[in-house]
Amino acid sequence: MSNTKVVITGAPGTGKTSIVNGLEQKGHHCFHEIIRDMTSKAKMDGDPEKMVSNPLVFVDDALQFNKDLLYGRANHFKDSLSSEASINIFDRGIPDILAYMDFFNQEYDHEFTSACEAHKYDAIFIAPPWKEIYVSDNERLETFDEAQKIHDALMHTYIQFGYHPILIPKKPVVERVSFVLETLNKM
Repeated sequence: MSNTKVVITGAPGTGKTSIVNGLEQKGHHCFHEIIRDMTSKAKMDGDPEKMVSNPLVFVDDALQFNKDLLYGRANHFKDSLSSEASINIFDRGIPDILAYMDFFNQEYDHEFTSACEAHKYDAIFIAPPWKEIYVSDNERLETFDEAQKIHDALMHTYIQFGYHPILIPKKPVVERVSFVLETLNKM
């Protein structure tokens, strides 16, 4: 495995970031999610009365928000090309953007689809919705029902771009991290 690009994704509240952090603690190079910082900034700039769900709903320019996210994730991908790490872990991939835009019925142009086609990952792991661990917070504004629908959108989008997403079992973080590493070792 040389410069393998692995996406860990999932709907909000599925334990995705804990898995990424666990992989990083094991010494793997990780590109962390950038949307939480973007959401915090959008919340500071926006009207709190309108903040009922994902930031795409309440930012002034949802398309620009998504383009900024697209450029940030594309830069992570570009940075991985010169990485000396044998495995590069991404907390969410570029297709996540389209999945969320589909979920929120937002239109996107060829720039978004071509970015997905031009930046190919080697493996996609999806943490499924898990009600027992779901918690909302200041940047995670979706309900659990919305999280389940976002999961479906993620699965659909990754499959649409030719991926075969691997579901991460609902187990303690240590076992989830081991599952990802064991699966990668078999590839």
